[in-house]
Amino acid sequence: MPLLERLLLRGHIDRIKPADQDISTALDGHWTAESVVLFVGAVGAVTRLIAARIQGKEKDPAVLVLDPKGKFIIPLLGGHSAGAEQRAREIAMDLGGQAVITGACAHEGRLPLDAFGESWGWKRRGSVAHWRDLMVRQSQGSSISVHQSSGSTAWRGPEGHPLLHNIDPKGGPDAADLVIGARRQGDCQWHPATLWIGIGCERNTSVSLVEKAIAEALAAAGLAEEAVAGMASASRKSDEPALQHLSQTRALPFRTFAEHALASIDVPNPSEVVRKEMGTASVAEAAALLAAGEQGHLIQPKRINRPETGEQGAVTVAIAEAALPYAPERGELHLVGSGPGDLSLLSGDAKAALSRCCAWVGYSLYLDLLEPLRRPDQVRFDGQLTREWDRCAEALRLAQQGAKVALISSGDSGIYGMAGLALELLLQQPEQDRPSFAVHPGISAFQLAAARAGAPLMHDFCCVSLSDRLTPWAVIEKRLEAAAAGDFVLALYNPRSKGRDWQLGHAKEILLKNRPPTTPVTLARQLGRAEESRELTSLERLEPESVDMLTLVLIGNSSSRADGDWMVTPRGYPGASLQ
Repeated sequence: MPLLERLLLRGHIDRIKPADQDISTALDGHWTAESVVLFVGAVGAVTRLIAARIQGKEKDPAVLVLDPKGKFIIPLLGGHSAGAEQRAREIAMDLGGQAVITGACAHEGRLPLDAFGESWGWKRRGSVAHWRDLMVRQSQGSSISVHQSSGSTAWRGPEGHPLLHNIDPKGGPDAADLVIGARRQGDCQWHPATLWIGIGCERNTSVSLVEKAIAEALAAAGLAEEAVAGMASASRKSDEPALQHLSQTRALPFRTFAEHALASIDVPNPSEVVRKEMGTASVAEAAALLAAGEQGHLIQPKRINRPETGEQGAVTVAIAEAALPYAPERGELHLVGSGPGDLSLLSGDAKAALSRCCAWVGYSLYLDLLEPLRRPDQVRFDGQLTREWDRCAEALRLAQQGAKVALISSGDSGIYGMAGLALELLLQQPEQDRPSFAVHPGISAFQLAAARAGAPLMHDFCCVSLSDRLTPWAVIEKRLEAAAAGDFVLALYNPRSKGRDWQLGHAKEILLKNRPPTTPVTLARQLGRAEESRELTSLERLEPESVDMLTLVLIGNSSSRADGDWMVTPRGYPGASLQ
């Protein structure tokens, strides 16, 4: 398949330039700061082609160049500001190529201060010149001060980043080189989405009046529009034209609350006039506080704006700040199957997802196996082995804040992995609170065990977990009996542990009732890891005491046989023939 078609199929590009379209005309419609332009060809030719179009970081798209076979992906323009370097990494991981990145941050292992916040769901503010000065100072080894008042602090990592020092968030940010928070302070800023705009208005208030009221309220409090998470009002305003228009055009969530809920909130500026009209003494302040949640606080009391010439209605605006950002429309939850442990067995799709995500959530052993792939701007969230729900909840919580999150399972996340738990939890959330969700498959233990054993899965097979932690043993026993009676090749997961030392012996008894004692059995332990081992035995000689939780037990059917070190199951039963 041609390279461009592969990239289109994999979702790396949206369209391919038609063969009969002039290249200059095609570029005219896509040379914007929000675009990504990808060329296949020589770097020199592309450089000459786009040279006259280059205007500056704030106006140019991300430009990448690939060789015709996709072996090298070069971020030519917009490496940090437009995300070209990150896009190059993702394409390279997916295609099995190499991202040719010459930027100093990547080679020196420094946090890209002008780019890292995007992966956490934050919006950047500040002039190109100020950001350039900050990056130059960082490259020269100068100490960079950081003031953070909102958003996840996990980006710092357990050991922090060299040359970055944090200013007490209770102190003033004026002297900080980098400011992370809702206020417009400092030259270089990242804004997590923590602000909720509470709005009360007369019916059919002009859109321009509402826009002006919001802008003035933000300016009066010294707050950044980039930090706005959404709008909130009373239930009867759910169909207010101006509020609906702003929600749609600015892609802002719009929450509404019943009058009795609004009336239950203590506000600094209640109004008897509003109570008589609406059944609650506050709309703007109460709605902002309700939307901001339990730990939210009012940061801008209500302000009333009256119409000017050509406008109608009236509007009241208040602003509250939430303890946690809210940006699920920017967040991504990727369920990544990390395979058995050998990085060479990790799929390109899984590698691309890992490269994309700033937060890796998983059991510590699985994260250790992936550690060689982790960059300095990516953070581990280590979990305990049996706390699957906790890991899912943490991953979802981060994604709802706007972060790109990888929730990692060994093997395939859709086979005894985290995908089911994560999707269940996701579907429990209101639809507007759901980040994007994707499952990236990996090689499961039974697949690698079969590959190491030879060809044992050439006929119908099934997988059964012997762990009764989540499934009653009576159900497991029925499945074993059905698999035995149906003559399936059988892969046994979680065969034996210190607290469950009898189930494998019982499974052996059930199977021996339905298939020959000489049925071949492969014991595959620590697959894909340095300690990997494999033993070929038979059903009657299977010793449960030699098996542990790191072992996968692969049991043949009545036609399976052992030949030397190999285990094979014929494609058909005796008498069958392949055409």
